[in-house]
Amino acid sequence: MGSLSIWHWLIVLVVVLVVFGGGGKISTLMGDVAKGIKSFKKHMADDETMEDTSSRNGGHIAPPVPPVAEQRTNAPADQAGRQ
Repeated sequence: MGSLSIWHWLIVLVVVLVVFGGGGKISTLMGDVAKGIKSFKKHMADDETMEDTSSRNGGHIAPPVPPVAEQRTNAPADQAGRQ
């Protein structure tokens, strides 16, 4: 019971290869995690600046500007349909 079988050694070998010799997979993964954390912090800071501007406006966010209505001209077909 005290000794390890061949399957145990194979699993240990696979884990060691993935961690230490996986072709930079772990370092790539950790780099991606770091980028995600930086992006999260950046967007959280952006949210705080939006909250600061809304508190300066008395807690109200300015309503969006409505689009300018286009002047519509009636085509001859539209005029014929009305008569």
